[in-house]
Amino acid sequence: MIGTMERQEEIAAIERLLLDRYGIAGTITPLPGEHDLNYRVETADGARYLLKLHAPGDADDLAMQVAVLDHLAEAAPHLPLSRALPDRTGARTADADIHGPRTARLLTWLPGDVWSRAAVRDARSVATLGRLLGALDRSLEGFAHPGAKRLYAWDIGRADMHRESLRFIDDAEKQAAVASILDRFATEVLPRLEACPRQVIHNDANDYNVLLDSEGHVSGLLDFGDMVETFRVVEIAVAGAYALIGTSDPVETIGRLAAAYHAVNPIGEAEAELLFDLVCTRYAVSICMAARQIRDNPDNTYLLVSQEDVWRELRRLQRENRPLAIARIRDACGFAPIPHAPRVERWLERNAHDFAAVIRPGLVRPKVLSLDLTASGPDAAAWASLDADGAERLIEARVMEAGADFAIGLYGEDRAVYKGDAFETGPTGARRTVHLGIDLFAPAGEPVHAPFAGKVAFIHDDAVAFGFGPTVLLEHRTDEGDVFWTLYGHLSRQGVQKLSLGQAIARDEAFAAFGTAAENGNWSPHLHFQVVTDHLGLEGRMHGVGVRDQWQVWQAVSPDPSVVFGFATPASVIVARDKDFLVRERHRRIGRSLSVAYSAAPLKIVGGEGAHLIDEEGNRWLDMVNNVCHVGHCHPRVVRAAQAQMARLNTNSRYLHDSLVEYSRRLAALFPDPLNVCFFVNSGSEANDLAIRLARAYTGNRDIVTVDHAYHGHLSSLIDVSPYKFAGKGGDGCPPHVRVAEMPDLYRGRFRYGDTHAGKKYAEDVRRQVEALAAEGRRPALFFSEGILGTGGQLTLPENYLKEAYAHVRAAGGLCLADEVQVGFGRVGSHMWAHELQGVVPDIVTMGKPIGNGHPMAAVVTTEAIAAAFANGMEYFNTFGGNPVSAEIGLAVLDVIRDERLMHHCRVVGDRLMDGARALAERHAIIGDVRGHGLFNGIELVRDRETLEPAAAELDFVIAEMKRRHRILLSSEGPHHNVLKVKPPAPFSADDCDRFLAALDETLGALAR
Repeated sequence: MIGTMERQEEIAAIERLLLDRYGIAGTITPLPGEHDLNYRVETADGARYLLKLHAPGDADDLAMQVAVLDHLAEAAPHLPLSRALPDRTGARTADADIHGPRTARLLTWLPGDVWSRAAVRDARSVATLGRLLGALDRSLEGFAHPGAKRLYAWDIGRADMHRESLRFIDDAEKQAAVASILDRFATEVLPRLEACPRQVIHNDANDYNVLLDSEGHVSGLLDFGDMVETFRVVEIAVAGAYALIGTSDPVETIGRLAAAYHAVNPIGEAEAELLFDLVCTRYAVSICMAARQIRDNPDNTYLLVSQEDVWRELRRLQRENRPLAIARIRDACGFAPIPHAPRVERWLERNAHDFAAVIRPGLVRPKVLSLDLTASGPDAAAWASLDADGAERLIEARVMEAGADFAIGLYGEDRAVYKGDAFETGPTGARRTVHLGIDLFAPAGEPVHAPFAGKVAFIHDDAVAFGFGPTVLLEHRTDEGDVFWTLYGHLSRQGVQKLSLGQAIARDEAFAAFGTAAENGNWSPHLHFQVVTDHLGLEGRMHGVGVRDQWQVWQAVSPDPSVVFGFATPASVIVARDKDFLVRERHRRIGRSLSVAYSAAPLKIVGGEGAHLIDEEGNRWLDMVNNVCHVGHCHPRVVRAAQAQMARLNTNSRYLHDSLVEYSRRLAALFPDPLNVCFFVNSGSEANDLAIRLARAYTGNRDIVTVDHAYHGHLSSLIDVSPYKFAGKGGDGCPPHVRVAEMPDLYRGRFRYGDTHAGKKYAEDVRRQVEALAAEGRRPALFFSEGILGTGGQLTLPENYLKEAYAHVRAAGGLCLADEVQVGFGRVGSHMWAHELQGVVPDIVTMGKPIGNGHPMAAVVTTEAIAAAFANGMEYFNTFGGNPVSAEIGLAVLDVIRDERLMHHCRVVGDRLMDGARALAERHAIIGDVRGHGLFNGIELVRDRETLEPAAAELDFVIAEMKRRHRILLSSEGPHHNVLKVKPPAPFSADDCDRFLAALDETLGALAR
């Protein structure tokens, strides 16, 4: 221990060093360290530094630490790492005589608390650490230094060097555990590790070297003193050994860390598979090192800091199922959890036509009754109170009522009613409840046949543990040599006793029989059938239920066995998963370009009704952005129309069908002559793409005029005419065949409210674009515009804008299109179509979104002359457009709009909403403008009504608070992302309106405060 006088002398010497060599004076605070002396230096102006006094030793080691920071300062200046500061002479190191001769280095200070003491430490901490280490190691790929090639005891890639230290471990259990890990390392891990990438790594992201900020994100990484050139995957293993300390699920933590690293710096499958063993190896090496060092230096308490944690966590990991842990880590990194499982599934699918029936071979396509065996299911509830005989009679009665051959229990059901509530995967306490097989209920003694040839691999009898009766696993092999098993549970002991391990079983051979209820835990007689790609070392004790939160892994371990049976009735269910998993899988399987609403706190929506969405917990959310479900979510009239037609026929439009003709008549009747020809497609994007083809066919021209910041669809042809896309992030700029007209914005544009000629003035820019084309010897084919500009910020058009713009385009031989994809079908309240507000008749009208109330359909309406020009010999056909189901849905939507007076309703409630919002503007100066028609509205927020500075960040706050506090779903719009857009389903009521206004008033008040 250092005495008071000695400490004072130490601090004084450090102060002299700092002042003489660096010109710095400040408060000195000693920090922990194993070999080096570390100090925090804080100057009077609040600046902080880290002073390291290196003990005498390997000069190459210290030179390496200096060199690596110089390298990273250039290669990765963005990473939160300490940066070396030169002394007055420009040197990176300085000689010092403090507790003996030492070498001093002054480094920048990194903010945050060390991992072990951080107030917030969670999954985000693990993920940000993984990303940091991945980025760090990518930056170190090209770094080399003689000091990094050392033979270093803390390099777990050389764990075999520690066998001689086993004799220093006093505890027999601990010694045996470490010896087993080192044996596995030598025989199984190291041979595979030798093929993995090598490089210089940090090698010590421990809980005292990693810093976290107040939100739990990694804010810094300290101390490069353990750097070594070794296998890259060691970096993740070392960090994982510390990150998992105290977590509820250590394997999940390793997987999350590895996945985050992998996302930045991809690792191989072998690296992912070795991680679990390498984390255990890190603990084994730590125990060996501590045993030796404590023997040599029993007074060094620093060495004891983490040993209690190490032994506790090592024992936790050893209680994990190792094959399952490896599968989970593989899955986290995006690899198949069980590498050969996909090949087994494909083999089953390819050969299913030749499988024998597992029970009752004479039935080619048996009729089965699905039993709901979930905790809340009617079947489970019914027999929960019955004895075995009563349950059997109940099932038999249900089978007879249904006219079925037998009953089945489904794969993927939550079997929370399963006997044995303590089923766990390991120390995490994760309950196994999701059914991994299919249950077939039939009388006791029913013969069980092998669907394909195999041999008896395992036999196990659960009589002692759970009374479930014998289980048999038959082993099979695919054409590619992959081994898998079929599992048969709840069998008769009498039949199983005749089997022997290794016994060949032929296809269709009856090798066992259903057990009685008495020998199967008093369950009604049934067979549990399961496909197994990896028995996880459990052999005949293989689990029949898996963990919901790990379902994607258990699916690989035991894939859906429906393929073996080929029932006409579904024999499996989709297992519901949490939001984090769904986001992960969307990014992995669907692509990150598909955005997620409210990505910071996404919603999992499972139902809808009227103007409300319903999440998985039953919470109702007021939907104010979904104009797709125009007549209300899940409108029963629309649903019934779809169901009824689906049950009769759905085919393409090449065949004659009354519904298609009737729908085209009804739709065309909503437009004035000469708009009377309909084309049916599947989306607004398809409709607008077809409109371009129609215009080009009719005019012979190719150029398009569009309005600035417009969006008309996601097809390539529509991205070209959507400045919102091509002029934004990731866009390629305006293509040569497109001209962009000025956006007619009456609030912040050149011509504003009160200017009675604003429409004509803005239309002048359309004329200029047409003239610019003419100057190049070209003419427009089509002018694109919405009746209210959606992505432009819910902008209502100035009076006469479209009338003037249309005139300019038509004078040059072009056509005019009204895009009603967002605003059509009575949403504007006073008219069926938004372009009618301008008193114009377009040449082409496109519709989508609300046309099918969520069903994928869209339409183009145009004139006979334009349609005739398109019939130029090239056949037009759309496989799904205009199919009978879509036609019936479209008719039902029109009926609901008419019969529920929704157009009038939109006007009344829309006026109420805008009047209320304008009243709020009198109290909240941040509301700059309120605009719209019916239930298509925009509320623009500004920081200053004079300068019109956009309040985009403030709108983000409003949207988040309206969601968090009031369960109201909103979104932003406009070039500056400062317009609150309102476009709810049309049934949005007066009460809904008042609720929104009250919540907005409260939220804006909170924003002001």
